[in-house]
Amino acid sequence: MNDISLSAITGAFESGPVVQLKDLASDHIKFSLSNVDLSVANGLRRTMIADVPTMAIDLVEIETNTTVLTDEFIAHRLGLIPLTSPDVDKNFQYTRECNCTEYCNLCSVELNLNVKCTEDRTMEVTSRELISQNPDIVPVVIDDQDPGIIIAKMRKGQELKLKCIAKKGTGKEHAKWSPVCGVCFDYDPYNKLKHTTYWIEDDEKTEWPLSENASEEQPPVEGEPFDYNAVPNKFYFKFETTGSMEAKAIILSALDVIQAKLDQLKNELHKEQSISQSQDQIY
Repeated sequence: MNDISLSAITGAFESGPVVQLKDLASDHIKFSLSNVDLSVANGLRRTMIADVPTMAIDLVEIETNTTVLTDEFIAHRLGLIPLTSPDVDKNFQYTRECNCTEYCNLCSVELNLNVKCTEDRTMEVTSRELISQNPDIVPVVIDDQDPGIIIAKMRKGQELKLKCIAKKGTGKEHAKWSPVCGVCFDYDPYNKLKHTTYWIEDDEKTEWPLSENASEEQPPVEGEPFDYNAVPNKFYFKFETTGSMEAKAIILSALDVIQAKLDQLKNELHKEQSISQSQDQIY
């Protein structure tokens, strides 16, 4: 396991935050974060879910649709297709902050779909059929064998032609922009702090099995008095990505977002302090 000091996050612990990396791949990660307050760890979790920007289809202009699915149904399916989003925060602006009237290359990416079934069989239209105008922003596929996400099925003579506009956004606006499938967040696996009340019918150990993280901590001593001042200081994270970003990039982006918010808060506090001092001098 690798120990990585995170100087970007400060807590109430003298030694500073420490990360123990247990498993890392492009689409998932497992690590523990210690020597920080619960609010900091939970803030990192929430930021990864809701504040890391990615690209997702936000507008759909359908020219031809003779499939059995309605326009709204297809548009909804297109919006939930994850798109690769490398360096989105640097390469794209939010549409609301762009100077264009509707959308442009600075704030959006166009994807096109034009398919027609000409054979007497059921044809599957997948995300691989979407042609992007930007080679960096394309539908996510695992490998060359991945057929892609099914958008619709067509029979002979049916046609689907449309244009999609992908925009930059975050998970707090809509779940389609969230880069993670879910973030597992665990602490105090032995429940020493009594943060959970167990409903026990017969046997506690059978009905409430320990998590895999219990091996990282010392089991409680029977008869040990409860410490009312104890606080959790080690938190276990595990999450998978949607494929839009690598797991490592999601964490680094989340830390950048947290740092930017703290900087903004600091600047606002300095402004308020300066205004307050000026008013005191006047009076």
